[in-house]
Amino acid sequence: MNRHISPEFDRSAAASLFHGDRLRLLGQLPSGAARLVVTSPPYNIGKRYEKRSTLNEYLEGQRATLREAVRVLATNGSLCWQVGNHVADGEVFPLDMLLYPICKELGLRLRNRIVWHFEHGLHCSRRLSGRYETIIWFTKSDDYIFNVDPIRVPQKYPGKKAFKGPHKGEYTCNPAGKNPGDVWIIPNVKHNHVEKTDHPCQFPIELVERLVLALTNEHDLVVDPYMGVGTAACAAVIHSRRAAGADVCLPYVTIARDRVTAALEGRLSRRPMRRPVYVPDPGLKILRRAEAIDYPELPLADPDEPETQASETTV
Repeated sequence: MNRHISPEFDRSAAASLFHGDRLRLLGQLPSGAARLVVTSPPYNIGKRYEKRSTLNEYLEGQRATLREAVRVLATNGSLCWQVGNHVADGEVFPLDMLLYPICKELGLRLRNRIVWHFEHGLHCSRRLSGRYETIIWFTKSDDYIFNVDPIRVPQKYPGKKAFKGPHKGEYTCNPAGKNPGDVWIIPNVKHNHVEKTDHPCQFPIELVERLVLALTNEHDLVVDPYMGVGTAACAAVIHSRRAAGADVCLPYVTIARDRVTAALEGRLSRRPMRRPVYVPDPGLKILRRAEAIDYPELPLADPDEPETQASETTV
């Protein structure tokens, strides 16, 4: 595979990693050049790589990015926007809900709202701690690429057989695995994650790998307008796709270039796809408290008690 990395968009390069504004990079791309546009934009919450603005100003900036992203997207291509929440004065604004109308105005069609669940993060004191973000997957038309086989996950009951009918006694599960569904449990990138870099809001390669494998074919172009440290570009080149991305922070572009180079050479450290979520050994000392805490006892459900169904008049 071509290992050339270009600082400007080059359709023949394995990756084009641009230091500068995302609109300048997108402006270099021909219309319809990308099979997949996938990104995780800033959430406008004051991280060190973003300038905080009013929510309306932020959404207008997103509108400009999305408009150009749709232009560079192939007719049978997909757009995936991975977002969380904007928080102001303690109030939560779910960004996927705010961006959905903009995407619809641009003619896009929603295929899935994917929930990415993770178990670690900041703890909240006045609301439940956030443990998920979303990926809104849009297509430009009804004719789009969707390859489910490369992203299948193990069946829960692989030995299940039909108990009646013409296929009685035969296995009912696809031996290649099942469709992963729209809730993805993938660890987020924290301090002890093998992929961790200096970026404070880095997302895992596995999250983008599923999208790259399902929504593109080999040699297709994957574009990330807010590439950060190049996670999407790494996922693309690992699977023989081309990549293009932009970031205004030079140190992140430098890290991205190093990571993509390592990916092209087969030496990038990463968490493999389909690895089970870590379950700690119950004997670990870190799981035991130094002192007992008198927690209130909660009533346990009687296993013999029948389930109840709510009445239509229940309020």
